[in-house]
Amino acid sequence: MASKEARVKELETLMEENTFWNNPEQAQQVINECRDLRAWTIPYQELSKRFEDCKALLPDAYELNEESLIQELLADLDSVEKVLSDLEVRRMLSGEMDNKDCYLTINSGAGGTEACDWAHMLSRMYQRWAAKRGWKVEIIDFVDGEVVGLKSITMRFQGSYAYGYAKAEKGVHRLVRISPFDSNAKRHTSFASVDVSPEITTDIQIEIRPDDLRIDTYRSSGAGGQHVNKTDSAVRLTHIPTGIVVSCQNQRSQVQNKEACFQMLRSKLYELEVLEREKAINSLKGEKMDNAWGSQIRNYVFQPYTLVKDTRTKAESGNIQAVMDGEIDEFVNAYLKEFG
Repeated sequence: MASKEARVKELETLMEENTFWNNPEQAQQVINECRDLRAWTIPYQELSKRFEDCKALLPDAYELNEESLIQELLADLDSVEKVLSDLEVRRMLSGEMDNKDCYLTINSGAGGTEACDWAHMLSRMYQRWAAKRGWKVEIIDFVDGEVVGLKSITMRFQGSYAYGYAKAEKGVHRLVRISPFDSNAKRHTSFASVDVSPEITTDIQIEIRPDDLRIDTYRSSGAGGQHVNKTDSAVRLTHIPTGIVVSCQNQRSQVQNKEACFQMLRSKLYELEVLEREKAINSLKGEKMDNAWGSQIRNYVFQPYTLVKDTRTKAESGNIQAVMDGEIDEFVNAYLKEFG
């Protein structure tokens, strides 16, 4: 940790120089490195101070039989242990892509209105989760459901180790509930798929051949002013060799949306390249990858009982309202501890 703290001071000194912004790309790399290191050093420094304070005060509290102070100090130690556990989880995020920002896409499955409503519920859950983690959230693209909810939505998460944490959510999410859209109050099962890809930085070069692309433009469906809604400013890119499709409609011009699409496509191709490389390495090691895309990873049951259960780690929670309000770290951490 001492070496990390020394590196932070070195970077902070560099950022104070008058010539720091002469090379914007290099400056951004320095800022990102400093941000990632601070995500380690600041919590560690705070934990060390809190632990030392408790260590110094507890003997006196016991000697004076100050029960309320003892309970307060013990509660603080429990809190220190929890944060330390979170740091231990973060220590597992050592993959090539883990420290990147990311894109998270939700697609409704079969089921029409029910599935679109479920995709909207998941979108709300992830936005609240990201906010709790202090990440910046940007809606890149969305397609409304015909009645309610969303057919699809793509969000960009910017924050410390966004991809490293969010990758735990890749897969199919299954909902069981009594449908609010069914007058007979029958139970319905709905599905939505979640995909996560890292946002690559400018120092990573990914070649995209023009002949491999199909470019479509269409009218934006969301709010955004007269220009956005009355011109074919939204863009969809299809990478023919891989079948990857990306789209963007949140920018004002077609040119801006096209550039955003290329950024997302480069990110997905980079992820594909890294995952293929890791798969080859793991096959040589004889390791088996259990988190294939398309696998059902979690069940959310609203009726006749309330339960959220992860099929990969068996982590579960009966407080479904808290989960839908973004309290999903229990599931994410369980995944990272088991699969890294």
